[in-house]
Amino acid sequence: MADKRECPSCAMEIDADSDVCPICGYDLPRQRTSVKWAALLMLLLAILYLVLM
Repeated sequence: MADKRECPSCAMEIDADSDVCPICGYDLPRQRTSVKWAALLMLLLAILYLVLM
């Protein structure tokens, strides 16, 4: 079974892998994995900074 998510435009459940809602045509935003890794790295650096102070 594929993961589902809700379309922010029409609130219908669609496949999590979809780039466009098949119901209303809304272009679903996709967060790149590089942004996730950069955020994680910044969080770890902040924690490390606070621990070493």
